[in-house]
Amino acid sequence: MATPTRPGAELTPGELAARSGVAVSALHFYEREGLIQSRRTDGNQRRYPRETLRRLAFVRVSQRVGIPLAEIRAALETLPRGKTPNRAEWAALSERWRTDLDRRISQLVRLRDDLAFCIGCGCLSLDTCALANPGDALGALGPGPRILDADPGSAPEPPGARTGKDAVRPHPRPG
Repeated sequence: MATPTRPGAELTPGELAARSGVAVSALHFYEREGLIQSRRTDGNQRRYPRETLRRLAFVRVSQRVGIPLAEIRAALETLPRGKTPNRAEWAALSERWRTDLDRRISQLVRLRDDLAFCIGCGCLSLDTCALANPGDALGALGPGPRILDADPGSAPEPPGARTGKDAVRPHPRPG
């Protein structure tokens, strides 16, 4: 792996790619998208400040949990330019997404727990399921997975469906 010639030196695209695990083409993309910045040398070569490593780690982890690039860019714009953000600045940045991440986690847990029951019943006909969606009543509420996509506690109940927890989990859990 290529390393800078002196501690604290700027990184070339190859050095940054090797250290961060991000392809050089992705570095260029992130730069075009305003997520990272470089400067150009007299020979028109890119050089990245070392704090770009932290920004890239943040971008990659944020993308992995499904946060759109526009939101990542907006969050990064709150950090100081030209210096490595301190712990408090990173903590404030991550706090912005806590509620959204908690919602996503809850949604993923429900998906994990409920999807097998809908598919696992054997009918494989969710639009006509007499237990979860009698007469395709959920279709009138809009497109998409109306039960699995709803916020916790607010899953729609189609007319004639079972009420309460049975509306979301119409099939008994296996023992």
